[in-house]
Amino acid sequence: MYVRHLQVSDFRSWEHADLVLEPGVTVLVGQNGQGKTNLVEAIGYVATLGSHRVATDAPLVRQGCPRAVVRTAVVNEGRELLVELEITPGRANRARINRGPVPRPRDVLGVLRTVLFAPEDLALVRGDPGERRRFLDEVLTSRAPRYAGVRSDYERVLKQRGALLKSAGAARRGGRPADLSTLDVWDGHLAAHGAELLAGRLDLVADLAPHIAAAYAEVAPESRPARVLYRSTLGGSQPEGVGVPGGPRADREVLEDALLAELNRVRPQELERGVSLVGPHRDDLDLALGELPAKGYASHGESWSFALALRLGAYELLRADGTEPVLVLDDVFAELDRRRRAQLAKVASGAEQVLITAAVAEDVPEELSGARFEVHGGEVRRV
Repeated sequence: MYVRHLQVSDFRSWEHADLVLEPGVTVLVGQNGQGKTNLVEAIGYVATLGSHRVATDAPLVRQGCPRAVVRTAVVNEGRELLVELEITPGRANRARINRGPVPRPRDVLGVLRTVLFAPEDLALVRGDPGERRRFLDEVLTSRAPRYAGVRSDYERVLKQRGALLKSAGAARRGGRPADLSTLDVWDGHLAAHGAELLAGRLDLVADLAPHIAAAYAEVAPESRPARVLYRSTLGGSQPEGVGVPGGPRADREVLEDALLAELNRVRPQELERGVSLVGPHRDDLDLALGELPAKGYASHGESWSFALALRLGAYELLRADGTEPVLVLDDVFAELDRRRRAQLAKVASGAEQVLITAAVAEDVPEELSGARFEVHGGEVRRV
């Protein structure tokens, strides 16, 4: 799989940019603020419908413009598809495949798969659980695009149930009777959609964990072994062995029953606090080095190595599934020491397509030779 052509209009700092790309290594060189990261961000947006830098779409549209457009021609096993996305903050985005409109933007998911490593990835190790949940869901959706719909359904139910809990809690604190007539119905919806998302994540972690451990051992051979473990709000109610390499696959019905039981148990606390306390939205991916959690105990170098191992593990898992993703390395070589650079270059040199951004060409290892573009003054030029 590779991107043959990228075109953006009014995306971030770019009024217009047009790049013809090819398999192998492509390096975008430019000083900070010239827009090189914006170009690979556009490619990542087509793959995930999200940005690795911001949580909303509004910053993606050039200041003063009503919308942004991203077009990519993606080649996979000899077949080319043109994906067009129109990003309009405050309104529904629109998408087309081969010039034909699709019902929902998420219908383009799966056409392009990417694995992107960026300086922001340090937050996967040192940041809050939401960073790690987003990482898991991005990989999960790359493997099976239908999970975009599962996530959307779960988030819709979570919002509705949260509004009900909040209003009921306010009524009780005000001495008024709380209308809980529909709470059981929302519990059922939350458990059903939550169990499907949870089952997907647990099976993903079981498949992903060996790749992460192997990648970390390659990047930091002198360090303690890396381990990952999914931690859900079910606690001891989570079926034994599920989510662990070699363990049983997740049973959605069993998880649904467990979620319903846990929701019933914590209902008094939820009504008191006005929030949903059980479900995948509160889960985490525990990262450990040896017997200690990585967060708070890993050195700066170990944290970088773990972040790199998470991305390389995802890359190897997607490759094992049969479709090699585009590897995007956004300004990361300057952050890595010589050994980590060499290991990352080793993996990148074998990718079908790798896109690299760098402030100076000298940051890129010599073995990653290929097409080079200079990004400067609102222009991108092949050199």
